[in-house]
Amino acid sequence: MKLEMIEIKNLVRSNILELQPYSSARSEFTGKEGIFLDANENPFGTMNRYPDPYQSELKQKLADLKGVTPQNIFIGNGSDEVIDLAFRIFCDPGKDKALTFSPTYGMYDVSAGINNVELIQLPLSADFQIDLEALKPYFDDSKIKLMFICSPNNPTGNLIDQKAIDFILENFKGIVIVDEAYIDFAEGDSLTKKINQYNNLIVSQTFSKAWGLAAARVGTAYAGDEIISLYNKVKPPYNISQLNQKAANEALNNFNNYEANLNLILSERKRVENVLLKIEKVKKIYPSDANFILIEVENADQIYTTLVEQNIITRNRNKQVKNCIRISIGTPEENDTLINRLKNIQ
Repeated sequence: MKLEMIEIKNLVRSNILELQPYSSARSEFTGKEGIFLDANENPFGTMNRYPDPYQSELKQKLADLKGVTPQNIFIGNGSDEVIDLAFRIFCDPGKDKALTFSPTYGMYDVSAGINNVELIQLPLSADFQIDLEALKPYFDDSKIKLMFICSPNNPTGNLIDQKAIDFILENFKGIVIVDEAYIDFAEGDSLTKKINQYNNLIVSQTFSKAWGLAAARVGTAYAGDEIISLYNKVKPPYNISQLNQKAANEALNNFNNYEANLNLILSERKRVENVLLKIEKVKKIYPSDANFILIEVENADQIYTTLVEQNIITRNRNKQVKNCIRISIGTPEENDTLINRLKNIQ
């Protein structure tokens, strides 16, 4: 079946279509050799020059790793910039809407509020999957420009059913953003393989989780050429510092370290789950495809507070999922400490 392609330009804010992007000195001259007198930089120092505004080296490495072209990649100041720019490109403030599925990552709500865009939040099913029957009526609302799907989902940890995502991509006439911040920890395939199949798809990933670079703030978006060109049009000229580009490049050069840490986290996740299931106050552990687990306990507020008092910091998700705490998988030693403290809570 041949899929009908979405007219992306019909979804873009008119002022963005007309926008003339800022032309920086480093975008006009891309060479590395010469006497640089074009950008009003200080001639002295080691960090005195502006960074590559299009992160060419980093994009090429990611392209080789993901099996896409550099033209299919946007690098953001964390995946939060990927989210925020989507609102700024596609949603007219006070007019357009976005949609997501709760419980999920809180920045969709925050970014919608900052950009004065109504965010519709449809509840996930009991097993934290998308209820397509409840969603279908919203396909007819032309004001809904964006749909956010977090997979693996935060805070529940599970992958969203691939068939449901495909159905949405084939029937929703807006932009679908699949947030794959935790995809490295999952057995399922990334949707980056489908960006050429669906021109309304944006796949967001990050260096913050599996790559261990949360402090560097490097996020990525994978999409068709048309969407990536819009992102490059509206982004700040130097949105990724040279220090952060270097950190990401070095991480990609050290793939063995990434793989070893990833495997240790996965094995520790399984071990922690098995041990916690034997603790009486732990009522349920939800299946996880991420580097954290969501557990249901007798009294989430009390247990969270008691752990904090013992310098064990978890995330209280009681307001999102009743009596649940989200626990990131730490080092084996950290996990042992958590387990022992949980066992001893009265």
